[in-house]
Amino acid sequence: MEEYIQLLRSMIQTPSFSREEGPVADLVRNFLTARGVDFQVKGFNTWARNQFWHEGKPVVLLNSHIDTVKPSKNWTKDPFGAVLEGDCLVGLGSNDAGASLVSLMAVFNHFYAEKDLPFNLIFAASCEEEISGPNGMENLVPELGEVSLAIVGEPTQMQMAIAEKGLMVLDCTAHGKAGHAARNEGENALYKAVDDIQILRNYRFGEVSEVLGEVKMSITQINAGYQHNVVPDTCSYVVDVRINEFYSNQAAFEIIAGLVGSTVVPRSTRLNSSGIPVDHPIVERGLGLGLSYYGSPTTSDQAVMPFPSIKIGPGDSARSHTADEYILISEIENGFKIYIDLLTGLHL
Repeated sequence: MEEYIQLLRSMIQTPSFSREEGPVADLVRNFLTARGVDFQVKGFNTWARNQFWHEGKPVVLLNSHIDTVKPSKNWTKDPFGAVLEGDCLVGLGSNDAGASLVSLMAVFNHFYAEKDLPFNLIFAASCEEEISGPNGMENLVPELGEVSLAIVGEPTQMQMAIAEKGLMVLDCTAHGKAGHAARNEGENALYKAVDDIQILRNYRFGEVSEVLGEVKMSITQINAGYQHNVVPDTCSYVVDVRINEFYSNQAAFEIIAGLVGSTVVPRSTRLNSSGIPVDHPIVERGLGLGLSYYGSPTTSDQAVMPFPSIKIGPGDSARSHTADEYILISEIENGFKIYIDLLTGLHL
């Protein structure tokens, strides 16, 4: 795995913020070229098929992303330093999701030249995952053809996330009437917003998922007023909604909009929840290897995949987007082995 660890270090040393992934995409492409792997590109996305592709066989997609968030001000080490001390590699994107990407690339190259795989393989290094951007996996899906199963590399401690909550962001506005704060004038939009926020805070959706739990609403931003002595006539607030598999984003939006007096506008309803049955062959294979499964509260590129998918990768989601993010080399090595074991003997 040494060459893949060095690739990861090079990736960390090359800033790759969402929409700015070009230099890291070049690193991935140069790495594949040096190993004789043909690939295709679309924007900053890169994908490749195994050498002995057989039409009619099921297709397994191995996917992770090359973009990162921007580093916070709390880093005590150089986020682009890629300092390796013993087993620990520190750097932005090391855990989320560079470790998964290089592990899946190693897996793809391991199987690349096998002639009698029971499935075809696609490796895809996609962009804009951190912002759920339209130029990433969503733009790549039409190019891939029919896919039977996707293995999405994200830090899960190599446990199987068999379901993932959907994400919807709502821009809400309470409307009132401006007036002088010293007199009994106007209708205070801020008070109306507070009443609506209290309704949303206390509301519980009826359907609770065994693996994803309940739908979760969080008010994360609020803004009102421009002067201390003027009753605000509008108050805007933002609701972050994480949705289980029992509700489409559109259905959840309609329920929420009917609860409050504020106007409610979804930024998007496309990032729906996703899941895979417990009796799917990849899940049964994982259980046979001693892996466990759970429902993930975070959103990944699974949200835009119109085919069955499972999320699994080295690292820990709790480290993602944190200062002094790190990955253990032993986690990468273990991840590679588990990926190989999952695919060896898999029949779809």
